Amino acid sequence: MKKNVLEYFEHTLLKYRYKTAIKDEHRELTFGAWEQSSKRLSLSIRRRSQDMKKPIAVFLPKSADSLVAFMGILYSGNIYAPLDVHSPAARIHNILEHLEDPLVITSQEYLESLLAMGVAAENLIGIEEAYDTSVFFDNDEVLGRLDGLIDTDPIYIIHTSGSTGTPKGVVISHKGVINYIDWAVACFDISPKEIIGSQSPFYFDNSTLDIYLCLATAATLVIIPEHHFAFPVKLMEYVASKNINFVFWVPSVLINVANTKALDHVYVGGLEKVLFAGEAMPNKHLNYWRSKLPDSLFANLYGPTEITVDCTYYKVERAFEDSERLPIGFPCRNADVIILNEENQAVTGSEMGELCVRGSSIALGYWNDAAKSDQVFTQNPLNNHYFDRIYRTGDLVYINEYNEIIYVGRKDTQIKYMGYRIELGEIETALLSLSGIHNSCVIYNSDRKEITMFYEGPTDLGKATIRKELTPLLPKYMIPTKIIMLEQLPLNKNGKIDRKTLAAEWLHSN
Repeated sequence: MKKNVLEYFEHTLLKYRYKTAIKDEHRELTFGAWEQSSKRLSLSIRRRSQDMKKPIAVFLPKSADSLVAFMGILYSGNIYAPLDVHSPAARIHNILEHLEDPLVITSQEYLESLLAMGVAAENLIGIEEAYDTSVFFDNDEVLGRLDGLIDTDPIYIIHTSGSTGTPKGVVISHKGVINYIDWAVACFDISPKEIIGSQSPFYFDNSTLDIYLCLATAATLVIIPEHHFAFPVKLMEYVASKNINFVFWVPSVLINVANTKALDHVYVGGLEKVLFAGEAMPNKHLNYWRSKLPDSLFANLYGPTEITVDCTYYKVERAFEDSERLPIGFPCRNADVIILNEENQAVTGSEMGELCVRGSSIALGYWNDAAKSDQVFTQNPLNNHYFDRIYRTGDLVYINEYNEIIYVGRKDTQIKYMGYRIELGEIETALLSLSGIHNSCVIYNSDRKEITMFYEGPTDLGKATIRKELTPLLPKYMIPTKIIMLEQLPLNKNGKIDRKTLAAEWLHSN
């Protein structure tokens, strides 16, 4: 049993030291070069601080440099905390303050902006130090520093939005990542032949799968330039040119490719495995992908950041109508899914309830926030005999006739309208099955008691047409009262629909 994720790295180095590990726009590193640079950086970190198991922030754009920084931090015995270089200065300041003014690994390009945010000069470490080949290190000494680390120690802190305005720092353990990656390698048959096309930002937990599949199996990680995702045909041309055969993307990217019929223009027959997670994937768009890549594996993964990326999965093998919900499937190995009703009892049959998870991949909690941790990391109400911790996701699900888990929506998007209890996700599923609607989002305006639909399409379909087409799919009380067409739905930095921006700009300002 592995004690920490660096054991993946050390094992891979024995056989694949000279194999290409990472490619970005500006740099290509073999596993050996990645290791050497990371271990040099660990010395720089130790010169600044002899602490262990402390957070160290990484303020770099998504790149090979970021991955060198992550491993350098781990080799120093500490915890990495990726930051978004495009975030407002106030948010970065809040996160650094919350992490108790940590060391920050960055580059010359960002020194001035970090100093302007109030980061002390002595807390800044340049990533350039990792590539100074004149620096030598004792490998046994570097590895010896890790003797005190065990698998329940933290590996990284991912910051998600917080309701109070202060981002929540989700603390994930080495054990959580090891459990997740060992499952994924076996489930999807990952080997050194995999060329992974990385989409997710490194401050988004989906990137964990890309990074550690690379480390664990000697797969090559290709960091796709961010600007390609705005142009689906260019994106797929890039995938083809780099021989990428494995992707784990947010559904919004797959939806854009389907909407523009990009696969009609670019052949990507080498793309063998297409995984997705982060939001609901409409079958209408997935069916387009499946028609173009009939021999490829498609899998829907589900899980919150607090469960180390994913806790359920579904390999798409049977046919689905455009209007059907795609299952989130079955628990990942070593994860137990419990569905609880409002009385904290296990649901029966197809009764809907809150998805709760127990297992090795549950986060350690929120950094420096025991009160918030205690709200969602709780005792399993079905077991009063010993401490049995679960994470309450806030997501509503049910079990269908195939014994598959079906995601319905968030508890906080369940509304009471005209005396009916309505799941907004059900309305979105129906909308996304309609021809002429490329993407859609439904928000409830509680002040005006209106179900508001936003959609993106090539042309204005007209409110009457949309309502007419929804009539066979939804009860009358679920049909949106307000319909707004936008040229493009806003996306947040993780590639998901930005519902907060939509609500602020269209509901609260009008």
